[in-house]
Amino acid sequence: MRSLSCCVLLALALLGPSTAAARKCDLQGLWRNELGSNVTLSALDAAGTFSGSYHTAVAATNKKILVSPLQGTQQHPGTKRQPTFSFTVQWQFSDSATAFVGQCFVDHRGKETLETTWLLREEVPSRRDAWKATRVGTSTFTRIK
Repeated sequence: MRSLSCCVLLALALLGPSTAAARKCDLQGLWRNELGSNVTLSALDAAGTFSGSYHTAVAATNKKILVSPLQGTQQHPGTKRQPTFSFTVQWQFSDSATAFVGQCFVDHRGKETLETTWLLREEVPSRRDAWKATRVGTSTFTRIK
């Protein structure tokens, strides 16, 4: 009987983490990155598109920072456990736009993160200044709700 109890406990211990890791990542919700910026993403529609808003905590402007709309898509909605996605942000307080691409991950404890790379393009006065118009970076978002 004692060995049966040990086997049952071992089986439960092995099944617990894999159950959390088997959970699909869900983009819908409120997310925050390492700089304190907040992203709210709506539920996916049947085509895998979503909308939302981005409230940045950082900006290279003296203007008042405003919440800005975003539009995105998830690759193969509903079929992937850790899907890739993209979204663009139309900044309401500057003459720039940002495109994000990333992947949603679920760790062995069930914690979701969005690992992203972004390109920000700002308006410049002439084509000769285009070399300095694009910035690239990465952001990691964790779920708040």
